[in-house]
Amino acid sequence: MMFGDHNFEHVLVLSAYLFSVGLYGLITSRNMVRALMCLELILNAVNLNFVTFSDFFDSHQLKGAIFSIFVIAIAAAEAAIGLAIVSSIYRNRKSSQKNNSNVSCIILVFLVVSCCLV
Repeated sequence: MMFGDHNFEHVLVLSAYLFSVGLYGLITSRNMVRALMCLELILNAVNLNFVTFSDFFDSHQLKGAIFSIFVIAIAAAEAAIGLAIVSSIYRNRKSSQKNNSNVSCIILVFLVVSCCLV
């Protein structure tokens, strides 16, 4: 095994910290680009958990690492689509702030729900 009990707890604390910073930034940020970056932090925390638990429970198989690669691919596609939507809203409204339009809030909720479905 790669992790001892002590290192395992440190990795989980780091993952929880990344997840909380991402969640706090997602809730409090008014800029949609910053919200997308915080969403990526949340996904990276989840990937860290996948790899850690996969190595801790079954170090001979790479199920967690393979699943995290799929999550990274989905996150990249989601970020590309999200940035395209944000740039389209910016082109039409000259602002990427979340409080300036109801459409941007709906899009952000859609991105969060699609992230949770992963």
